[in-house]
Amino acid sequence: MKQIGIMGGTFDPIHVGHLMLGRQAFEEYGLDSVWYMPSKTPPHKKDHRITSSKDRCAMVSAAIEEIPYFCLSDFEIKRTAGYTYTADTLRLLREEYQDTEFYFIVGADSIHDIEKWYHPEYVLQAVTFLAADRESEEQKRSLDTQIRYLEQKYGAKIRRLHCMEMDVASAVIRERIASGEPVKGMIPDAVYRYIKQHGLYC
Repeated sequence: MKQIGIMGGTFDPIHVGHLMLGRQAFEEYGLDSVWYMPSKTPPHKKDHRITSSKDRCAMVSAAIEEIPYFCLSDFEIKRTAGYTYTADTLRLLREEYQDTEFYFIVGADSIHDIEKWYHPEYVLQAVTFLAADRESEEQKRSLDTQIRYLEQKYGAKIRRLHCMEMDVASAVIRERIASGEPVKGMIPDAVYRYIKQHGLYC
């Protein structure tokens, strides 16, 4: 069985925190590769203006170009019209890639919020989750408690990524670019060049 990590998100834009989590998952769990999978129309962002799929895919490609074990996946982008739910994506992936075991790479907040997802009972059994760590001991204990709860209630498979999420958010990056503030160190240089060349977030 191949072992593939999936890093999902709108990637509007992709930032260094996304790359750090993917690298940690690849190294810590010996994955064959990590697929960066931009969302098409995430339901939780239906009231947000999202950059075109073409530009978001191009930024992901620019960010991962020199990392051989990272791949861009347009699996969700190619889906039909309508909202893209993780449960549906995982079901289709399991049907198409029957020789592959998938690992879903997430931040700690996703583990706390996952019961709000569409069909969490399916999602939590369909893949192994790799969750980023939290900073404080109190936050770590809270995450441990949530993981035990999900394992007992749903039979979830959740493993820890022994690295913390970076304190960086795509929304903040967009705001800084719009106001002319520097974003060096927050996004790869190749992504910044693409943003400037195509006038994104101005």
